[in-house]
Amino acid sequence: MPVKPKSKCNRGWQSLTGGYLLAAVLFCAACAQEPPKVPRNLKDSDAIWIADGRTTPVHDSLFYLNQPAPLFRKEFQTASQIKSARLSITAAGYYQASINGELVGKNTLDPAWTDFSKRIYFTEYEVTHLLAEGANCLGVSLGNGFYNPLPLRKWGMRNLREDTKVGKPTFLAQLSIEYANGESMDIVSDTTWTYATGPLLRNSVYIGVTYNANQEIEGWNAPGFDDDLWERTQRAESPGGELQRAFIPPVQITREIAPIGIYPQGPGRWIVDMGENFTGTYRARLHGKRGDTINLRFGERIYDDGSLNPMTTVIGQIKQPGVGGPGAPDIAWQADAYIIGEDPDAWFQPPFTYHAYRYIEVEGLQQAPDRSDLVGLSMHSNVPNESSFSSSSALLNSIQKATERTFLANLVSVQSDCPAREKFGYGGDINATSEAFIYNFDMQAFYRKTVYDWLDAMNDTSFVDTAPYVGIQYCGISWESAYLITQYYLYLYYGDEDFVRELYDQNVQWMDKVARLHPNAWVDQGLSDHESLEPVPVELIGTAHYLQCARIMATFAEVLGDEARSDQYLRLADQISDRLRKAFWDQPVAGPINRQTLFATLLYHGVVPEDQKDAAKDSLLLAVQRGPAGHFSTGIFGTKYILEALSHHVSPQAVFDVVNSTNYPGWGHMIDRGATTLWETWKESDNIYSNNHPMFGSVSEWFYRWLGGIRPDPRNPGFEEFLLAPVTPSGLDSVTCTYSSPRGLIKSSWRREENGDYRFQITVPEGSVGHVHLPIDDLDRVEVTKYGLDTDESERMRLSTPDLQLEGGHHQIWVSRR
Repeated sequence: MPVKPKSKCNRGWQSLTGGYLLAAVLFCAACAQEPPKVPRNLKDSDAIWIADGRTTPVHDSLFYLNQPAPLFRKEFQTASQIKSARLSITAAGYYQASINGELVGKNTLDPAWTDFSKRIYFTEYEVTHLLAEGANCLGVSLGNGFYNPLPLRKWGMRNLREDTKVGKPTFLAQLSIEYANGESMDIVSDTTWTYATGPLLRNSVYIGVTYNANQEIEGWNAPGFDDDLWERTQRAESPGGELQRAFIPPVQITREIAPIGIYPQGPGRWIVDMGENFTGTYRARLHGKRGDTINLRFGERIYDDGSLNPMTTVIGQIKQPGVGGPGAPDIAWQADAYIIGEDPDAWFQPPFTYHAYRYIEVEGLQQAPDRSDLVGLSMHSNVPNESSFSSSSALLNSIQKATERTFLANLVSVQSDCPAREKFGYGGDINATSEAFIYNFDMQAFYRKTVYDWLDAMNDTSFVDTAPYVGIQYCGISWESAYLITQYYLYLYYGDEDFVRELYDQNVQWMDKVARLHPNAWVDQGLSDHESLEPVPVELIGTAHYLQCARIMATFAEVLGDEARSDQYLRLADQISDRLRKAFWDQPVAGPINRQTLFATLLYHGVVPEDQKDAAKDSLLLAVQRGPAGHFSTGIFGTKYILEALSHHVSPQAVFDVVNSTNYPGWGHMIDRGATTLWETWKESDNIYSNNHPMFGSVSEWFYRWLGGIRPDPRNPGFEEFLLAPVTPSGLDSVTCTYSSPRGLIKSSWRREENGDYRFQITVPEGSVGHVHLPIDDLDRVEVTKYGLDTDESERMRLSTPDLQLEGGHHQIWVSRR
């Protein structure tokens, strides 16, 4: 049917072609004006939400039956000389879009997971190259995503269908076409589209997909396809959220991973070892006879006999009959199924799901797969990744690599605690590791989205644990404070003052809520130092987070010139600090407590009086020495605190000796046990705990802050000025560290020469100032050679101080020792 352009003219458009609208020959018969340009924002278009005509199951058990994913198509005609074409599209659920049979863009698992009743992000794609003159077809397939989840009762109780905004997958789209002559037209989602169901029989972001190649519809998304038997789409209810243009790095496949080995495991069953634990999907060539079913299961580990161990990635600890609710699998492991169709040698890549795995169990093939038959596809939010850390220690390098891999594995539009069992955006994990993430990747846009997720998730009367909200609310302020603490790190590392200004009123309201819930400036409810090897009272950790938030708000108020509130929050901070000091420092702590976390928390948050810090330092060092193997016994927050407190107040050497060791407990122990991603617990787990958990990744922050020495200056946020104070512990010969700051790349490298001299190489971005402190006590002289950032010109100077102020340029520093 004709496609009508938008116009403020109400007298109607006429076409000289008598039927289809060809933009090149349009004119307005009544007023003879040129047709207006089509709106470029999906929010302002005539597009409507559309879906298929099927009903949603009324009983939980029915969700586990086949629910084939719908395919939507719209044919249209274009004129010649297309200047540009842009597709704006979003969905509640996931979508894949194609034009003339070619997939649009590289994004996957789009749109980003949000509370769809609050906000929905749409993506814009440049698609001029995909259009042809004349007949074209726009195709869309929909997946369930987090909008239409299975009613899996995680831990036997949490059901996303009850705790979140859910519904039948639906989408909204506008294809805007502009011609060389200035005319334009748009194709929008409406009830003129047609739909049918395709080969994707089931799809879940948690337990995988079932795909029947016999139900593939050849050419469905190409022009000329006969869709007479297809049904008309129906107008769908809007999910309710405000449409916003996507600004965050999209989820994309960023790397292909080849298997390192394949071996048999019983008749018709093989284990594929990808060599590393990661998040993503795969592309597999599957051989067989028509109707054969190939089953694939995924796991992080194998048992001693070589068989797959999927238990650390089982969804929500559903590991026995009845736990997951009616219709749920007895064990909710990650699994896909592919039914061979007409092609006995087909390639398969599952849509609308992602797995966390190192090993794949393949069952149902008639012959052993070849290593070339399968490739792993690493998938994550494609955050810019220009920072790096390496050293002369192979163990430290392995820890850093495992941390990076863990971080990326847990970035799928939210920063998750684990990429299989839950996939939720827990605030505690963010508070523990956001600085480490920022050191490794450009997280500014991603963390802005994270803060908006928290804004949508929170309520006025209680604390919630995750954003988007999934019904969990028992962890308390140490989790929900990610809303405010993340804002501070955006301000500190990126100088994002506009964001502070935008959310200031909401921040004040949030602090008012905290005061209502904890009127005595004392936190006595919530989760504490998760996975600490010894007890830690929530009064210590929760109250310390309250203290941190009060100081952040004092800073924000000062930045915005709100002196009254700045004074108010400083007084609150003093009150909270006094309570912590009196309860945990001025008197002995009764009962068992992790003394490492205790003293590290008090020192990290500046609670101990200046004239008593020596005693606190001694107590912290003694607590570490008494720890298992002289290592850390801290949990999710205590580990971040002890890395900083022990380095700053005692000695970075003491931290290095722990980190660069393979004894239990520690990161080196994980690596020594074959880990390629970080564990959720210090103790190895082959059943309960995730083997891909970022919370102990604060060690990477320590690599950048201490071994590289790169630190933001709170007085000059955004690295206008910054601190650079590398340390050179005994047992380490060199470090190479680069950090992508908002002003450019900062480099801090050092090497210990055989004669005991040191060579430092430091790059300061143009427009920045680096305040450098060299870790040399008995220096003889310091010789600095500066090279321009874009020239070979140099200048040389000699100093007799370890403190330097360096401006933009490359600096080579030789330090001779006595």
